Amino acid sequence: MASHSAVDGSASSPEGSGERQVPRHVACVMDGNGRWAAQRSLPRTAGHRAAEGTVIDVIEAARSAGVKWLSLYAFSTENWRRPDDEVDFLMRLGRHAVRKHAPLLQARGIRCRFLGMTHPRIPPALAQDFADLTTLTAGNRGMTLTVAFDHGGRRDIVAAARSLIRAGVPAEAVTERSFAAHLPFPDTPDVDLVIRTSGEQRISNFMLWQVAYAEWVFPQVLWPDFRAPHFLECLHTYQQRRRRFGGVPPKQNGEP
Repeated sequence: MASHSAVDGSASSPEGSGERQVPRHVACVMDGNGRWAAQRSLPRTAGHRAAEGTVIDVIEAARSAGVKWLSLYAFSTENWRRPDDEVDFLMRLGRHAVRKHAPLLQARGIRCRFLGMTHPRIPPALAQDFADLTTLTAGNRGMTLTVAFDHGGRRDIVAAARSLIRAGVPAEAVTERSFAAHLPFPDTPDVDLVIRTSGEQRISNFMLWQVAYAEWVFPQVLWPDFRAPHFLECLHTYQQRRRRFGGVPPKQNGEP
């Protein structure tokens, strides 16, 4: 596994093009809780409960490595289709996690916010706990942690389009920059690296606008078993990539 030195933000590539830098914004699709539980003949809720430790471990690893923005996909707009008892458990688990870990997040100087939270089935008590944590940490200037809860990338894009129309912006005046300004949390930078655990390779409607040029890593490990060394290995993998953004790489020594 990679060490902390392997993700030193001061490192640079031989070409000096910056691909050895620590990604500014890392997003995680936390996949594999149900399979983790099934492998142990446990109910799916046991997998969700076990995932709580991974979340804290990854937050600490990201902050220590110098990641400035971390986004976690906790609950999608599609997850409402799951059995009612599982959904209810996830709502209770969300309250438990926020209340338990709020002091740690505040002590670490982490700013917390929640992307989504529009469905009428969200319990008011959970919404209040999320709002309280957002308020508590609003002044922090360390890493920004965004928890995508009741989130859908397509829904965010539709909402931005509606916002532009309501604002009376002429069609010819719409640019990528002006459109992005109408997305939720428009100060969020584009995602540099997406980590999806469990080996599945899907976008799953996650931050569709922001991941347009992200690098993706698909570790086989299930989310409840994913720990800081795995996270650092993903950062190391990212550092070996050459991000071209549709262009061509700089010339190498000896190339015409």
